[in-house]
Amino acid sequence: MALTWRAVLLAALGVPVVLVVPLTGTVLVWALFVVLTCAVDAALAASPRQVGVRRGVPGSVRAGERADSVLTLTNLGPRRLRALVRDAWPPSTRGGPDRHDVDVPSQEARRVRTVLVPTRRGDVAADRVTIRSFGPLRLAARQASVVAPARLRVLPPFHSRRHLPARLALLRELDGRAAVQVRGAGTEFDSLREYVIGDDVRSIDWRASARRADVVVRTWRPERDRRVMIVLDTGRTSAVRVQDEPRVDASIEAALLLAALANHAGDRVELLAYDRRVRARVLGSSGPRLMPAMADQLAGVAPELVETDWPGVVAQVRERTSQRSLVVLLTTLEPAVVEHGLLDAVAPLAHRHQVVVASVSDPEAAALARGRRDATAVFDAAAAERAELERAAVAVRLRQSAVEVVEALPEELAPRLADTYLALKAAGRL
Repeated sequence: MALTWRAVLLAALGVPVVLVVPLTGTVLVWALFVVLTCAVDAALAASPRQVGVRRGVPGSVRAGERADSVLTLTNLGPRRLRALVRDAWPPSTRGGPDRHDVDVPSQEARRVRTVLVPTRRGDVAADRVTIRSFGPLRLAARQASVVAPARLRVLPPFHSRRHLPARLALLRELDGRAAVQVRGAGTEFDSLREYVIGDDVRSIDWRASARRADVVVRTWRPERDRRVMIVLDTGRTSAVRVQDEPRVDASIEAALLLAALANHAGDRVELLAYDRRVRARVLGSSGPRLMPAMADQLAGVAPELVETDWPGVVAQVRERTSQRSLVVLLTTLEPAVVEHGLLDAVAPLAHRHQVVVASVSDPEAAALARGRRDATAVFDAAAAERAELERAAVAVRLRQSAVEVVEALPEELAPRLADTYLALKAAGRL
């Protein structure tokens, strides 16, 4: 039995009586009256165990967007239900009040809505529904918690989609060129035209020139339907918090923007989240099915406190594709990681594929490097500068292996990676 403020008020009303008749018996009589009244009021309340509860939630929602948890309460008992109902969810999903007053006659049903605004990716399980049923006087209540299972999948927020329209405009401009005069991997023959000063002599078609009695060159266009393999590192380094978010979250944003852009370009996109085993995978999805599949798979991706198995990453990529592809590794440029695994892994990949390594940089390191307030700050600045030099040296070694390196702040990584993809496509290197 739970007491309400009305029961306290009823007990307080006995104070004047005790002051008028200041006897022990008066106190006991009034206390017994309050207890009996509350007990009778609770006994007359509808049983919370005789309430049918059904909880309905949408299948999924993006982080930061609204979702409604709908409780359907059916009064199966003979008495009228006057209750306070709590629809309990984890604190990370709370967007509004989770307590609702209901008044349900016998054999009828009512619906209440709880607004949810989840802030974290992943599957969120609902807690129990607590029903506090009050008596007619609302002095006391009977309470019970009912299991009403429900699960809400929270998808990545995809904040980087605001960069998509500008990149799509660049992509249309790239695809709309009449002739792209580049040679090499990732291009398709388009047409022949007359030679002009400045054209690459290697593009001259000598047979066609002999037939026309004029010098003509081949023109090329970027090849469509290429394969883009996005590999998301979920090892221990992805758990590092950068600007109060795990590094893996910025990598997910970059992966989503790149996938959306490549999908519009007509390329085949595949996703692999890996550390020592596969954590998420998207294969064979294209067109309008790709982005929902990507969001669904990335919703549950979380960092694992293990070292990434880079030879395993290479084996996974080779298993999926043998033709030349764009392989994007979303990881970190920490010298220890690169020198003890990543560098040996990208070298064989770069012989067959175009490899891009994308990493999140920490703005706090740059702030430390500028510190000169006292001796401690100077030592911190020296350490930050040394770490930055080591990262720059690692990037140089990767570029010497024909690997493109993209390093940017969390909010800038996604557009920088998309620009790198467009640049590679324009240069005919895909």
